This record gives sequence, structure tokens and C-alpha cells, in this order.
Amino acid sequence: MHVELVDDLVERVTVRLLDPLVVLLQDDEVVEALRQRVRMDAEMWAVQLLGRDERLVNSAAARLLAALYPSDEVFDPPPAWWASPFGRVVLRRMGHPARERVTYAQAGAMLGITRQGVHDLLARGKLRPHPDGGVTTSSVRDRSVSRTSKGAENA
Repeated sequence: MHVELVDDLVERVTVRLLDPLVVLLQDDEVVEALRQRVRMDAEMWAVQLLGRDERLVNSAAARLLAALYPSDEVFDPPPAWWASPFGRVVLRRMGHPARERVTYAQAGAMLGITRQGVHDLLARGKLRPHPDGGVTTSSVRDRSVSRTSKGAENA
């Protein structure tokens, strides 16, 4: 998971932050130095995101999300984001970083299942409905963690 996460972080930082700078700076030496720095820092971020210190996990994730997805709007990633290494780590470690409830479609995207699958998990008590509609993000996170733990035991 570590290598996969590092590669994903490098790609995200490169595409969202470095590539636009390349257009502005037009200096190969500076750009190459930045690419090397991002690779080294991505190693550190991955260690932090996968570590045991919850405060450090939340801090690293918050910094990366703020830098990679700046907006005045609530962070609402596209469904495919949750399937990425960074998205999977954020889900398992934090849940949805900006919402305490999500729609069935969002919960499905977060878990990699259909809306019908979310309905089934709700009916079986494997996910918790939110009183205002949708599904609690904490139950989606808990489900993701339990699936990951079971997968690790069976591996």
C-alpha cells in the first residue's frame, strides 16, 4: 500500500501543482528539483497517512486536501476519487473529511459498490442511516475498515 500511495500522491501533486508551475517557470533545473522534492515528501506523507498517530494522519490528510483541492465549497470528490490509493486511505482513516452523512450513491462510490448494495447493507444493519437522510459517513468508514481488516486476514 505504501508504494501505491506514494505513486498516487506524486502523480496528484505533479498534475495539480507542478505542471502548472512548469508553464510559468520554464526553468528545467528548478522543475527537476521540485519533482525530486515532491517524491521525497510523498514518501513522508505516505508514512504519516499510514501511521498510528491519528493527529498526524488528520493533519497530513488535511494539508494535502487543502493544497490539492482548494475551494470555498465543501470537499466533494468525484466517485472515482474514492477508488484511488489516497481516497482509500482518507476513507479508512477519516471517513469523508467534510460530511457526517452522504447519499447512497456517494456511500456506494466510497465502498466501491452500487446504490443497491448500500440499500442491502442498510437493511442488514451493516451501515447506519443518518436521521436527515442518506448514510452516516462513520458507518461507511467503519465498513471500509472492517472489509480491509478481513481482506488482510485472508491474504
